[in-house]
Amino acid sequence: MQTLANHKTNSIGRVLIPCLLVFFSACNVLDKEPLDVIPETIVWNDEKLVDAYLTGAYLNTTVLHNEADDVHNSGKPFFSIFYVNNVSDESKSTSNFSGNAYQFKVNGLKINGGLLEYWERPYKVIRTLNEIIENLPSSTVSETFKTQKIAEARFLRAFNYFYMVKRYGGLPLILKVQQDTDPQEALYPKRNTEQEVYDFIIAEGKAILDDLPEIDDTNWGRPSRYAALALISRAALYAGSIAAYGEVDLGGTIGIERGQATRYYEASLEASSQIIDGGQFQLYNDNPDKTANFRELFLTKRNTEVIFAVQHDGSDKDYAGAGWAYDYFQCPFPNGWANGIHDAPYLEFAEAFEYIDGRPGTIDFDDLQGQLITTGELWAGKDPRFLATVYTQDTKWQGRNLDFYNGIRQEDGTVLTTGSYKGVLANGDQKVTQTGFGVLKYLDEKKDNGNSSTAGIFGSTQDFIVFRYAEILLNYAEAAYALGRDDDALDALNQVRKRAGISQLTSLTLARIQNERRVELAFEGHRYWDLRRWRIAEDYLSRNQSGIRYILDYTTRKFLVEKRLNLDGAVNPPIFEEQHYYFPITLARTANNPNLVENPGY
Repeated sequence: MQTLANHKTNSIGRVLIPCLLVFFSACNVLDKEPLDVIPETIVWNDEKLVDAYLTGAYLNTTVLHNEADDVHNSGKPFFSIFYVNNVSDESKSTSNFSGNAYQFKVNGLKINGGLLEYWERPYKVIRTLNEIIENLPSSTVSETFKTQKIAEARFLRAFNYFYMVKRYGGLPLILKVQQDTDPQEALYPKRNTEQEVYDFIIAEGKAILDDLPEIDDTNWGRPSRYAALALISRAALYAGSIAAYGEVDLGGTIGIERGQATRYYEASLEASSQIIDGGQFQLYNDNPDKTANFRELFLTKRNTEVIFAVQHDGSDKDYAGAGWAYDYFQCPFPNGWANGIHDAPYLEFAEAFEYIDGRPGTIDFDDLQGQLITTGELWAGKDPRFLATVYTQDTKWQGRNLDFYNGIRQEDGTVLTTGSYKGVLANGDQKVTQTGFGVLKYLDEKKDNGNSSTAGIFGSTQDFIVFRYAEILLNYAEAAYALGRDDDALDALNQVRKRAGISQLTSLTLARIQNERRVELAFEGHRYWDLRRWRIAEDYLSRNQSGIRYILDYTTRKFLVEKRLNLDGAVNPPIFEEQHYYFPITLARTANNPNLVENPGY
């Protein structure tokens, strides 16, 4: 992909004329000619330059990478790809570099913001896209090229606005290139209502459907009409749930009226139906081993479930000082910087996975007290997605079993927590003081994460999936359920469960749908936003989460299993308050633009 540099901007989204464009490919440098020395007519009449300019907008849409505010800038934390996991109830960050996100989990959001910010960067991208949309119609490039690139630009513009509106609520919709000579109300715009922004996103998605390719294998990584449908499916579902569960404030700047919920659910359902009925995608189901199958889904490029993904081939390591480092920070020990297991999933997350027969996945620790058990017995009958999503004690990794145990029970029954006993270490080789779990989803065992060179750190080849078919089925199920179409909802959700290898449901509740999303879409950037749009984050994100402790019995090599309490800290437990359903606009932005109204509670 390419990158865009040297735009001038202020904090309200006003972006002036670009001064310099630098194009980078995922594999090759395409062009380093400063754009300001090339006549503008040549830029818009040259398909390669236009495409490079558009590709720069893709690269700067960093939220394509799990909500990251940055992924390639060595001056910023390239591990921001994990922040959205760590502020949810999925995991605790254990990294030495984790403070930036975790402080918001225990201290809440303040008026100066700082969490998952996405304001200045997308408005820069939106200016680029507006330029393309305005200039291409009069250019001399082919009509086919012109039509598709304008549609791509409109898709990416709507995509950026969606990732902004779910953070801030209503915000200025800037749909033309701003000039210094524009009137003040255009240069310092007011916030549109939240409903207007969602309506724009959905309308744009519908408008470009016929201008995007069905599936373009020759241009993989660019949006097809199904990516646009997937955006509508997701955005309309969010709008429907905000209308159903949220409250309107600031005259509609935030919140959507209850009466609008049905039409949004219908829009989501219709978009999902078009993807389902199109027959171009299906749940990945190539391996009869259900655990291996779910793992392979995230490691197999261009498989039948992937609707839209950001591609990686390992060449990100060529960026100066940073790049795509997913494997390096999520992997078990050993790690080149002794900094693996960035995300440590909570026990409550692990317990969200049911058993194959449909029983709840909670563990009765009272029943296990004093009992020696193997990990095979502990997790027997668990949803196969569980051990495809997390690694824990005895997970096989690169030819060995991982050891998370903390303490060894000696032959006299006492537990030793330091040193060793008869040649056996008292603690395993993983981060034993944390939750007892790490994230296995997306991890490739073939990658050498012990290599602390640039290639070892930033050489991940894992594509990051933005839209996949299972999400569409779950979107369909939730929208259908909200519309009273229980049988349709049940059928869609059971398709996901059947692929997973767990029992089919005979009836549905909203809680069932919510939990299915929790386990199926874990660590894909959904959980935090789902809790917010359902307006249940005040409960789930204000809980002090737990972990699991394994104590190795020297004699039997089995384990005592205990529950670790208050892993987020007894003094400062997590907090999520009502105002946190919307991020603050921040003092800096409202100072720069007096027409921006701050969100309530800040």
